[in-house]
Amino acid sequence: MQKRFYLTPAAVIIFILYFTVFGDRGLLRINHLHRDRDEIQQKLQELKTENERLRREITALQSDRRYLESIARRDFGLVRGNEVIYQFPPQEKGNRSGQADKKSPQAAAPPKASQPPGKPGQP
Repeated sequence: MQKRFYLTPAAVIIFILYFTVFGDRGLLRINHLHRDRDEIQQKLQELKTENERLRREITALQSDRRYLESIARRDFGLVRGNEVIYQFPPQEKGNRSGQADKKSPQAAAPPKASQPPGKPGQP
């Protein structure tokens, strides 16, 4: 009877400790929720930064003509009427010294200048 007197409270204490650590509202669950909250806050901060960058870009697109021109040149390859575009052949990966490859006839050819449309033969 003496043993049973000690086992019952010990079992109750172990039961309480188990749910304190491993239960739905236990220490492990709380720790996991804190980590999730920290990750979500970090993602929120990244999204706020991205939104601010996009707002600045919208403002620039609405008011800055030079920014619009740079996007048109970069993304769509547009040029002004008085500009000449030089197209160079792509360099081979093994040819990093800047010397032309003697086997390729294109590498030795001078770059071609493209003319604006509607003005053939004019430099």
